[in-house]
Amino acid sequence: MKKLKNAKKYSFLFLVILVFIGCKKNKEEDFTSRVNELPYYDEASFTPKWIAAKSDKLKSFHKIPNFSLTNQEGETITQKTFENKIYVTDFFFTTCPGICPMMTKNMTMVQEVFKNDDEILMLSHSVTPTKDSVPQLKKYAIEKNIGKNWHLVTGDKKEIYDLGRKFYFVEENLGEPKDLNDFLHTENFILVDKNKHIRGIYNGLNKNSVKQLITDIKTLKKE
Repeated sequence: MKKLKNAKKYSFLFLVILVFIGCKKNKEEDFTSRVNELPYYDEASFTPKWIAAKSDKLKSFHKIPNFSLTNQEGETITQKTFENKIYVTDFFFTTCPGICPMMTKNMTMVQEVFKNDDEILMLSHSVTPTKDSVPQLKKYAIEKNIGKNWHLVTGDKKEIYDLGRKFYFVEENLGEPKDLNDFLHTENFILVDKNKHIRGIYNGLNKNSVKQLITDIKTLKKE
């Protein structure tokens, strides 16, 4: 009887271990499974365009233009900073009491995965650049454990807002023109490839969406 009880006990433990391994395996498979190539995007509806990587169409396809902004270290940040880099970008402000803290927390997930990968960078634009000075950005970076591969930038408000609305398309377009008096506020993360093309849009408040972003970065690295 004792041997039978022990056998049942060990059978139960073995079953638990198998279930744990199975769940862990499925979780990893979900995290890594993805299409072989990512689409391209060129307008605010984010309709995917499936274009071959070496196609001539990409020569005239939408790209992020050059810019000149200043990061938390007081360094000038331009497209030169992102030459031959994949980067994720968003828009925030350091005193935001709403969605920004969660966005920063979720962007930290990206930072953690690629902290030792010099090919991957992050770029967060302040939408209140007159308030978010270099010292303020530096303070925020320290508080949030933001590392060297993540640039928090301030600069000319019009340049930042034009980048967000006209080139990254981060804000939902409701058919109404907006100017500098209309506050730019969005939860979207944008994935940009080494050739300055947009390759994905993600909900920065949703962990599963951010996990998909991480997976897509890995896919993009293989191109």
